[in-house]
Amino acid sequence: MASFEDFKLNRQLLNAIAEAGYTVPTEIQQKAITPLLSGQDVMGIAQTGTGKTAAFVLPLLMALKYAKGDHPRALILSPTRELAMQIEEQIRLFSTYLDLRTVLLYGGLGPKTQKEQLEKGCDIIVATPGRFLDLYLSQHIQTKMIKFLVMDEADKMMDMGFIGKIHRILEVLPRKRQNMLFSATMSELVRKIAGDFLAFPTVIEVTEQATPASTVTQVLYKAPNLRTKLNLLQVLFKDDEAFHRVIVFCKTKTVADNIFVYLDRKYSSDEVRVIHANKGQNTRINSINAFKEGAVRILVATDVAARGLDVSNVSHVINFDVPIVIEDYVHRIGRTGRAFNNGDAITFCNPAEEYYVKKIEKLIRQSIPVMELPEGVIVEPTGFDERQAIAREIDMQMRKENPDFKGAFHEKKFTPKPKKSKSGSGNKRSPKKTAKRR
Repeated sequence: MASFEDFKLNRQLLNAIAEAGYTVPTEIQQKAITPLLSGQDVMGIAQTGTGKTAAFVLPLLMALKYAKGDHPRALILSPTRELAMQIEEQIRLFSTYLDLRTVLLYGGLGPKTQKEQLEKGCDIIVATPGRFLDLYLSQHIQTKMIKFLVMDEADKMMDMGFIGKIHRILEVLPRKRQNMLFSATMSELVRKIAGDFLAFPTVIEVTEQATPASTVTQVLYKAPNLRTKLNLLQVLFKDDEAFHRVIVFCKTKTVADNIFVYLDRKYSSDEVRVIHANKGQNTRINSINAFKEGAVRILVATDVAARGLDVSNVSHVINFDVPIVIEDYVHRIGRTGRAFNNGDAITFCNPAEEYYVKKIEKLIRQSIPVMELPEGVIVEPTGFDERQAIAREIDMQMRKENPDFKGAFHEKKFTPKPKKSKSGSGNKRSPKKTAKRR
């Protein structure tokens, strides 16, 4: 399909697509939209940043056409609130000339406003599984009219422990419906679970699973410790023209906060923001919007932002920590190089993280080029506590690969201390006590 006109979408949709600046459909859109328009169940696998959201939103809007009744006719499930918000934004973008009502449901804030929106009537619900179930069980959602079910980032949904909630949701939906699954990675477990509710799906795999976008250039820097990583970050950020819009991904909330404090001292506080699960919902939304608008140059984040954060012209993604869930690497670096743009992904790696880098390279079926540290980066000595933590982590990795491995940090066997033997009958008093009593 050379253009969106070839899909025979209605004029309202085509006008909205043109106004949004979309001209040529991506590969996943070319291959998924036609079978979805014909009512088939679809399992779509494509690199992150290649337009999966539009691939299911456009056929969905074409099928719904206009507002009808009070109860939802389509349900879109997302693993995180950020991705849910992104999907809802895409729906609003493409339904500019359609009379369709969308309600966004997610946790982290009181449900009062969401309940009021549902009472007014809606056609599409975009929700995280937990909040959807809560509102369904409190009888604020009627599911009998739902004809379309979409699961976006299906693999993450399973990784985050939503399997039980997904099965409960499937039990309350009408059996006769169209199902769609989309993700950048699709494990065998997800395929097996998908088999429970996909009826002879059309499998669309526009690239091999877990393949990073070709528009993203990947490099790896070996930094022995935290302080050297911070020095490397500072040297890279001196080139503010090249590093003009950067996401720095961290493994934990504590590391994210520490990096934010460090960068906040080096740059204007207006240039840096941090988002993670402990930040309030409004704070996260405001930070993401400021980053999208270009008001913020550096966004420090945990993996809560790795999926669904669609920001144009992100120049660099920096993995300050190598992700332990290796599939998250693909989603992290997919925040750059989106929509035919080029981008750079830089990963910092200490000795304990080399184990995960090898697994990532196996997953993406390519080697990540190792670069020498740039001139000016001071390699700090590794402190005792960090050195012990790295050695302990390497020991754990070795034991995982070889259960018989005995490292420096193997568990010591508990040997009970021998009990002191009691001499005599135990009724004798000490001479001092006897003297006192006398």
